Amino acid sequence: MPAYPHPYVAREGWPFLALTLLASALVAFLAGWGWSVPFWVAAAFVLQFFRDPAREAPGDERTVVSPADGRIVAVESVRDPYLDRKAIKVSVFMNVFNVHSNRSPVDGEVRKAWYHPGAFVNAALDKASEQNERNALWLRADAGADVTCVQIAGLIARRILCYVKAGDRLARGARFGFIRFGSRVDVYLPPSVTVKAALGDKVFGGSTILAIL
Repeated sequence: MPAYPHPYVAREGWPFLALTLLASALVAFLAGWGWSVPFWVAAAFVLQFFRDPAREAPGDERTVVSPADGRIVAVESVRDPYLDRKAIKVSVFMNVFNVHSNRSPVDGEVRKAWYHPGAFVNAALDKASEQNERNALWLRADAGADVTCVQIAGLIARRILCYVKAGDRLARGARFGFIRFGSRVDVYLPPSVTVKAALGDKVFGGSTILAIL
């Protein structure tokens, strides 16, 4: 497994953590520890939000792993709006206490990426898949299947970060992006897959198996 791109705290969180720690220290120095408590609580929240531990992906090239930490809020037969095909959609909702790093669900190549600006309704709702700001990746899995992975902004999320483009290769469980402060990730799979996840399941990005291609 290659070296992880950063320590336990995701690089996206370093500026926020530095700012809250500096503010906490300044308030403690200027006004006393009692006044600084809310600032230290804010720093602790930032630290837990941007935690991003390395994970070892299970299975083989036919294995589909969760692209994010959170809870399964949808497992349903739908039409993939990006590849215009019948598909099984598995949706993972991330609250503010989950790890928000996004990971590739399969071993494969990025064939295309789409970005759509949009609204910021509650990411736990089905309409978020169609109305919210989102970034979609079409992945051609090494096992031969097409998989669509969609990052969706949530109610208070205001930035989707995606670090890959068409032609890039991703290993199963490899980090490809991040969404700040509450969000959702949809995975569209071929109807022939064997789904392992169920509605309400708690899942972990890069380590929980969602399906077998």
